[in-house]
Amino acid sequence: MVSREHKRAAMYKKLKLLRSITKSHAQSTTSIILDASKYIDELKENVERLDQDVATGRNSPDHNPMPVQVRVQAQEKGFLVDVLSEKSCPGLLVFILEAFEALGLDVLQARVSCSDSFHLEAVGSIEKQGQAEHIDNQVVKQAVLQAIKNWRENSE
Repeated sequence: MVSREHKRAAMYKKLKLLRSITKSHAQSTTSIILDASKYIDELKENVERLDQDVATGRNSPDHNPMPVQVRVQAQEKGFLVDVLSEKSCPGLLVFILEAFEALGLDVLQARVSCSDSFHLEAVGSIEKQGQAEHIDNQVVKQAVLQAIKNWRENSE
């Protein structure tokens, strides 16, 4: 008797796990298994689509899946940096801030959105006046672009 109850409890746990993995709201065993079957079919389709993408070269390193726009404008004692991407870029902000620090830029003001897309507007000032002569728009832009490249390599 204990063995039967133990098996039933184990079966219940497995069905509950299967239901959570497949995000099924079904109550009956049959419905949960049908939902799992549909879920497996969807996964197979996703794998086939990804295989096709790889075969056609969409995921090649030369293809830029996420274009990022970078604009840098000189201001009186610093720079306005505008970075925009259509997709969210988790962790990109850290790489950009490290690039600012490497250049010796203090962030005076920043506005960042990372939910559905990535958008950063930052005003950076030059920490030491002696460095001001060596830093121009292109230097800042190249540093931000290098930070984006480093982020991409790290996130792969």
